[in-house]
Amino acid sequence: MESSSTIARKTWELENNILTEKPWATDPNYFKRVQISALALLKMVVHARSGGTIEIMGLMQGKTDGDTIIVMDAFALPVEGTETRVNAQADAYEYMVEYSQTNKLAGRLENVVGWYHSHPGYGCWLSGIDVSTQMLNQQYQEPFLAVVIDPTRTVSAGKVEIGAFRTYPEGHKISDDHVSEYQTIPLNKIEDFGVHSKQYYSLDITYFKSSLDSHLLDLLWNKYWVNTLSSSPLLGNGDYVAGQISDLAEKLDQAESQLVQSWFGGKPASLHKKKKDEPPLAKISRDSAKITVEQVHGLMSQVIKDILFNPARQSNKTSTDPTDPEPMITS
Repeated sequence: MESSSTIARKTWELENNILTEKPWATDPNYFKRVQISALALLKMVVHARSGGTIEIMGLMQGKTDGDTIIVMDAFALPVEGTETRVNAQADAYEYMVEYSQTNKLAGRLENVVGWYHSHPGYGCWLSGIDVSTQMLNQQYQEPFLAVVIDPTRTVSAGKVEIGAFRTYPEGHKISDDHVSEYQTIPLNKIEDFGVHSKQYYSLDITYFKSSLDSHLLDLLWNKYWVNTLSSSPLLGNGDYVAGQISDLAEKLDQAESQLVQSWFGGKPASLHKKKKDEPPLAKISRDSAKITVEQVHGLMSQVIKDILFNPARQSNKTSTDPTDPEPMITS
């Protein structure tokens, strides 16, 4: 049996060999997976949710293991964002350096392996500014990862809406057959999404939980379980749902006008595009189905909670139901 010190030394040597050889310099798709600890995920989601409709930003700490980037912790940055962008300024960089140095003094030796920010209500992807920021980081701080969280869709869907990305080097060409996973993009963001969609790729995300994570999650559950049960995505996300329906109506109007123009031009719109492209109406149908499913899930959650926590009212309603047959009276 090898001692723990021997295993630790070999692990350190392996990690340093990877950093020295820099395999990602010759293979832009070298990193394929991301493992995020439950603690880091919780910190990022809570931070993103606290920003509301304003974008937030933070950094992730961890290490690499082969073609996997492991995120073990995360911390927020004191930055001022807007509803569409977020950039770190001088005070944020000072805070970043001071936090990392203090962490090392406390025995936390993990390096910064990436940054995260939020896209409230418009999905997990990289905008033009995000692509430029990530390219700059990958040029000087490799290995480096970009994570995007949508706190609004997280609440609406009942699961964390998250994406992990790395950009390609400048001038790198990918095949036209490359198709990214479909996601709902608001009409006012589609152009920005489409222009830069081939400048980066997504990584598979998995999660892990340590004994410390389990303990912290138990403490948080004991503190917030009442808020969790009493909250409702139908009530808390009303503005977001209204915005989604409005965006869907705009997309329908746009698709209708394009279809009319194409027919008057003598050729159907579907013939102007390559066969692999999905028709606009099919995308609109997907978006509509997504909105419907989320609303049905929210309604089901409310019905289940009503049945669980209001059994007396349910029983009274049953006993006074006028449709019940009158009892027979016997002499």
